[in-house]
Amino acid sequence: MRHPMPDVLFNRYRETIRSLDLAAVATPHQIPPAFLLGREGRYSAHYIPFESVHEHARVVVVGITPGFAQWKNAMREAQRQLAAGSDDDAVLHAARLAGAFSGAIRPNFVALLDAIGVQHWLGIASCATLFDADAGLVQVSGILRHPIFVDDKNYSGSPPMTRHAFLREQVLRYFAHEARQLPNALYIPMGASVSLGLDWLAEEGVIRRERILHGLPHPSGANAERVAYFLGKKERSALSAKTNGAQIDAARAALLAQMGQLFTR
Repeated sequence: MRHPMPDVLFNRYRETIRSLDLAAVATPHQIPPAFLLGREGRYSAHYIPFESVHEHARVVVVGITPGFAQWKNAMREAQRQLAAGSDDDAVLHAARLAGAFSGAIRPNFVALLDAIGVQHWLGIASCATLFDADAGLVQVSGILRHPIFVDDKNYSGSPPMTRHAFLREQVLRYFAHEARQLPNALYIPMGASVSLGLDWLAEEGVIRRERILHGLPHPSGANAERVAYFLGKKERSALSAKTNGAQIDAARAALLAQMGQLFTR
């Protein structure tokens, strides 16, 4: 089962999305003003139809924020669903899943989760089914749910969101609301800036610290060597100078220990 937030912003934006000329939006600067949620100095937040929440999700994959390309993909899918006469819940669900972990990133991500035993904790054969038969067990999120642009470019984590009042407010207003609906889930940060943000939310009492799985290499293709070493597919002696094998070993050991403790609770 999934449900949107009680104060679904989609109600306000439904017709604006329906009439949006996506072909005329080639840069963040060209996003129509109607979608602006807030602006402070160089920073702006823009609505994306991502309210859908899997209320029985046991794994929450947390990226930093949707980028401009994902904004367009989500809007395109929402328009397609609206044109087909789908109900609001179906529109929001489809829009949120549009492009989520597609391409090479998905098998890497699945292999990393399986390597630390997340599939056993979930009671499934492999985390591969999280993108198919067991999709209800996973929530793919951004700690900044709505796209953040800095000088009309995708926000990439610098400066840290925890040091910026506008960004902290965005996290608390949207992601924290979602996290409170999923208190027993595992939270998997995609990147160092997201890790810092989740730790801050743990300090704020929103998420339990022991439920945050720090230390997985980012599953992107650009991170292939770290992923291969974490998975035992590359020898330490074969690593390039840019990859810290000892650090990855320590992260893997800590994650395995953390998963072991979760099994006893």
